[in-house]
Amino acid sequence: MKPCIVSVALDTPLDTAFDYKCTDASPPPIIGQLVVVPFGHREVIGVIIDISDSSEVPEGKLKDVLAIRRQLPPLSREWLALCRFAADYYQRPLGEVTMPGLPKNLRAASTVSLDRAIKKQAALSTEHDARAIATPELRPAQKLAAQAIAGAQGFAPMLLYGVTGSGKTEVYLQAAADILARADAAGASAQILILVPEINLTPQLENNVRVRFPGVSVVSLHSGLAEGERTLHWLAAHLGHARIVLGTRLAVLASLPHLKLIVIDEEHDPSYKQQEGLRYSARDLAVWRAHQLGIPVVLGSATPSLESWLHAQTGRYRKLELRQRAVQDAVLPTVRLIDMERDKPSDGLTSTLVAALRQRLARGEQSLLFLNRRGYAPVLSCDACGWVSNCTRCTAFMVLHKPEHRLRCHHCSLELRIPKHCPTCGNADLQPLGRGTQRVEEGLQQLFPEARILRIDADSTRRKGSAQAAFERVHGGEVDILIGTQMVAKGHDFKNLTLVGVLNPDTALFSPDYRAGERLFAQLMQVAGRAGRAAQKAGGSPSEVLIQSRYVHHPLYAAVIAHDYDGFAGAMLEEREQAALPPYLYQALLRAEAKELSVALAFLQEAAACLAHEGIVMNDPIPMTMTRVANVDRAQLLVESVSRPALQGFLKEWLALLRQMRTRAKWSLEVDPVDI
Repeated sequence: MKPCIVSVALDTPLDTAFDYKCTDASPPPIIGQLVVVPFGHREVIGVIIDISDSSEVPEGKLKDVLAIRRQLPPLSREWLALCRFAADYYQRPLGEVTMPGLPKNLRAASTVSLDRAIKKQAALSTEHDARAIATPELRPAQKLAAQAIAGAQGFAPMLLYGVTGSGKTEVYLQAAADILARADAAGASAQILILVPEINLTPQLENNVRVRFPGVSVVSLHSGLAEGERTLHWLAAHLGHARIVLGTRLAVLASLPHLKLIVIDEEHDPSYKQQEGLRYSARDLAVWRAHQLGIPVVLGSATPSLESWLHAQTGRYRKLELRQRAVQDAVLPTVRLIDMERDKPSDGLTSTLVAALRQRLARGEQSLLFLNRRGYAPVLSCDACGWVSNCTRCTAFMVLHKPEHRLRCHHCSLELRIPKHCPTCGNADLQPLGRGTQRVEEGLQQLFPEARILRIDADSTRRKGSAQAAFERVHGGEVDILIGTQMVAKGHDFKNLTLVGVLNPDTALFSPDYRAGERLFAQLMQVAGRAGRAAQKAGGSPSEVLIQSRYVHHPLYAAVIAHDYDGFAGAMLEEREQAALPPYLYQALLRAEAKELSVALAFLQEAAACLAHEGIVMNDPIPMTMTRVANVDRAQLLVESVSRPALQGFLKEWLALLRQMRTRAKWSLEVDPVDI
């Protein structure tokens, strides 16, 4: 039998597939199968994306396929089409999409780990019955939303806009239960994909799902899993054994042959955008995948992204609304501003907030203090000469971490011992400036020595499982006052929490990022939603949110007080349209980095001049806000267009020219950037 030619996508920066001769043609290879091939001096794994009888590569130079992974069912053509779309839209080689989307154990040239994983997964898989599910009673609005999702025909994008605590998760689960039951009745297979923005939200959701679906195979996919565990979970999804798959953004690229519903919880969250390698939006890829498969996709949030809100306003998405909290007698908390010009803070806390904390302690209720700044203090300084703890490798301050006796840069991870004397003048009286979560925790321990105080941030939850253990302590009533960063701001259902205090939110009001206001509003609404989620106890305190600010008359805070997302979103969209900013404009960002800033800027200047295109606005190259990170200088060039197809067409031509340029700068392109 004549050998066939297989085109293989490999994880390389080269934007091409590689042809190999396949002499092992019994049975013949199939598109989507994994193969082991020689590449340079290595043996690597790739995926077959095409099969033909001929190649442009001379026959004498064609290398042989070394092995075909026939023990693994091929990846579907739909999955390959998803990867092709992602590669085309985000301007990356196909191999850089397909291969990183697979667990590392499947990308190993050795068959041992794959064979072992497949056997283990086969042993774990069992028959499941999703029809014996007891569902809690839904409120009328929840029931209507669940019915709309489960009853949708074909591609149906829906924005589930529900206030915090309105029971969006129950809507997802009820819709999922109906779809699975309908598939069972028809003797068909069905899978549900539910995405969350952060790893620490998966344990709570997974527990809720397992309780609601006791006989259904449920797996999670996220970067926090051990490689062996992630491989088993991925195989469960790929083989169709897992009927419900929960995960963070990487799960959107999972192989799911029977996918019937996609849910994107907290769809507004910027964590859905990958910030390195393939800079993709999991939310946007999920919507495209639903369109490709002709299935419903639900985007849920109490504070939808302006892009999704605009789609709902213009009819592109169907809007489903939950305006009331799901628990009877649970109401949205009262939001009050504390003017820090009048009520001067002591150790970062105003007297009003301290009194509110004391009241909750007396009643046995929980409080949350939200400060999105970890460490003890943002900077250490010398009053005598003005020295501050700048990072020697970045244009950033080194943050004081007092318990660890370290200065730490949160950008390059440089760590130094806290100096005993000023490095410039020798002054021994060095002072911390500002407050992080560690310093607030220290102050609270002095103020309320009898209180059980817990801090949850990236520093206190470094060990695997520590975040889940910390949240279980809060849920179990072992904590009186919780201090946390954005890790605690969303998704968590604290039944006994009646007070939220917000510290130092004003800095976002003056950020150069035009999205800062939108993000601050979402953050405040999300963290406010942690309070008052259960019915108010007799004699208990009404739930309350206290925001300490020096700008109490800012219109953003007025919208937060009124819980008025509709008004805020309308005003923001009007501003964006007048300023010609997304979602009324499409952008791409070319970044360059080099040892000298002049090299990065010179490359961007040359890039800006190499191709003219009608309908494209090329802004001037500028240094990035954080110009230097880890001894590398960074600059950027913003490209804009009112037409997405025009921008995409330009980028394809432009990148072909950029790849031919000789430069000492390292560069990358991001489509639809979220941080400019």
